[in-house]
Amino acid sequence: MPSAILRPRRPLMTAVLAMLVTALLACGTDEPAPSTGGSTGATGGEPSGERISLVDDGDALRWGDGSYGVVLAHGAAFDAASWQDQAEAMADQGNSVVAVEDLTPEAMTAAVDRLRDEGAESVALVGGSAGADAALRLLAQDPDLVDQVVTLSANSTVEGLGDQPKLFIASEDESVADVATELAESAPGDNDVLLLPGSAHAQHVFDGDQAEPALEALLGAVAPQQP
Repeated sequence: MPSAILRPRRPLMTAVLAMLVTALLACGTDEPAPSTGGSTGATGGEPSGERISLVDDGDALRWGDGSYGVVLAHGAAFDAASWQDQAEAMADQGNSVVAVEDLTPEAMTAAVDRLRDEGAESVALVGGSAGADAALRLLAQDPDLVDQVVTLSANSTVEGLGDQPKLFIASEDESVADVATELAESAPGDNDVLLLPGSAHAQHVFDGDQAEPALEALLGAVAPQQP
């Protein structure tokens, strides 16, 4: 059974008007918003992560070298580099992070296998929107592939997930908010739901006024275990 729905307080700092307008225009879709200094959407500059190969040449980015692995699957109109700020924060807390370019089962499985081969004690799979849907479909076929699951604005429910801990994040005013609750109620294991104020969809939440609580929840879910 899922734990009680988490409803974080709104940040004390008010986002600038331009950012609010951008978030409202972008909500409910994977289309990238105009740049507001955040990391979502296809990035224009060189990403900070190391370019690595999984299934095809250069089809992933890599950050960090920690004992807890994280695989990131982006939204449909995004790319691996769109996770840059979040991946850097994960690496800073001791994670090894791989963001895949392709949302295929082969790419995500290869990323998980690579992290385990390199010594990761546990691996989490994190997906946003289309990436969340692809991750959930993969886990319905291979429930024990990873040790932790985090989704941002999954678009549909699936059956057959494993009993690993899962965190389902969504904005409470977006059209797919109920999917997060339904997934937490139907999936086995210890599941949490985080419903954020507003209507920002998936990775767009990191460009809005809920960026801080969203990142805090994400980092907490994939934090390396302390001895």
